[in-house]
Amino acid sequence: MYAERYEQPPQAADEARHLAVYAPLVKRAARQLSSQAGGVFDREDMEQIGLMALLDCLRRYGGEPDERFAGFAMLRIRGAILDELRRLDWRPRAVRQEAHRVRDGLRELRRKLRREPSEAEAMSLLGLDAESYRDALLAENAEAMASFDEMVAAGVELAGEGSPEAKLERQSELARALTALNEREQQVIQLYYEFELSLKEIAAVLELTEARICQINKSALKKMQACLMAA
Repeated sequence: MYAERYEQPPQAADEARHLAVYAPLVKRAARQLSSQAGGVFDREDMEQIGLMALLDCLRRYGGEPDERFAGFAMLRIRGAILDELRRLDWRPRAVRQEAHRVRDGLRELRRKLRREPSEAEAMSLLGLDAESYRDALLAENAEAMASFDEMVAAGVELAGEGSPEAKLERQSELARALTALNEREQQVIQLYYEFELSLKEIAAVLELTEARICQINKSALKKMQACLMAA
């Protein structure tokens, strides 16, 4: 009787089993986003937040996780980590101001040049070295990723609660959004969301700087978000 009282409930046992199966998603998300953290908390802290998000996903998903669960959970895990970064206000005020200055400066430079400025042109205009320029773009990019992930996760969740037709329609919307991107933007999105590389790793694969990958990623997310909102 004593043993029965402390025996693990079936639901808890199932959750523990699923957590063990999908725990690698948490580690990948933490690795992807570690460059965004700016030293506020380490990867172990990020993984703890990610595990809580994974548990919430399992409880919200309902039933046994299927082939769509991993994609849904990955969005939620990333979103939870980025939400915590925002809650902690990981960007000091000076960094936020610098990020806004860089964003406004790049917008003005695009207007004058009528094209995307090179990194050399941007850094020269803004008076920044390569590291400061990259950090400002990373700060802006984190916000863009969080906003996009939240939008896609909400759509996936709604489709999951609907009919098979609703699920297919959501998949079609995402496919259409991808066609709005140029070849390089599609490469970056695929490497980040499908192959789950970090921005730094994508930069190495495509032989570009991390700052340039930030620009491409943010542009791609903006286009996809506009396409999904218009759908």
